[in-house]
Amino acid sequence: MNLILLQALILGVVEGLTEFLPVSSTGHLIVAGDAIGFTGERAKTFEIFIQLGSILGVVWFYRAKVTELVTGLHRKPEQRFALNLFIAFLPAAIIGLALHKYIKAYLFSPVTVGAALIVGGFLILAIERWHQHRGARVNSMAEMTPVDAFKVGVAQTFSLFPGTSRAGATIMGGLLAGLSRTTATEFSFFLAMPTMFAATLYDLYKNLDLLRADDIPHFAVGFIVAFVTALVIVKLFLGYVGRHNFTPFAWYRIGFGTLVLLYFW
Repeated sequence: MNLILLQALILGVVEGLTEFLPVSSTGHLIVAGDAIGFTGERAKTFEIFIQLGSILGVVWFYRAKVTELVTGLHRKPEQRFALNLFIAFLPAAIIGLALHKYIKAYLFSPVTVGAALIVGGFLILAIERWHQHRGARVNSMAEMTPVDAFKVGVAQTFSLFPGTSRAGATIMGGLLAGLSRTTATEFSFFLAMPTMFAATLYDLYKNLDLLRADDIPHFAVGFIVAFVTALVIVKLFLGYVGRHNFTPFAWYRIGFGTLVLLYFW
């Protein structure tokens, strides 16, 4: 295996491992890419592309529910769930579109990512403590109201800051809204589908001039590896959430964020 295919394989694993956990895939890809010497504008385009593999991994995992939702939109439960997804999707879509250039130009740096990882870790600790005291009000996605969905959508806007973690923001937003850990996690996975498809396809469109035919082999490797890894992680993570809280991820973020700051200082 040549070097660039090995780099693609490593980054595909990193993307699939971290995209749906509350630990920030951006931070991990920045460190991994720098460590293996895969950086620059074309590297960023590669990282955007392999996100599609991760997204399709979660779509495949929930393929039965996705099919049921798409084919059952004439029924009220499916209509209500689709409306909740749309409501949750809107805040980050509107703000992200408005601030996309600013975020890309000024906020994508190791220092901001490391700081966001650390701050996010302490917030998870605080929210977990609050949630354990208050308990859950909503124990399934079918019980969610549009107000619950809007709260999660507002929380997702914080993930526009690199290093925050989209999964972390939406899951913690769900806990603050009164969702159980499993419900918050599953809704985060479903919300990832339209959000990440929109963001990833928009970024790819803006970077089409950087794509070349000889990129196909390593793009394909990264895509497939990210797909398979994400598929496994989603299943394992759901099993974990059903029995444990998010405190270990908080301490991991704090430790990893500190390492990021030290690594790039």
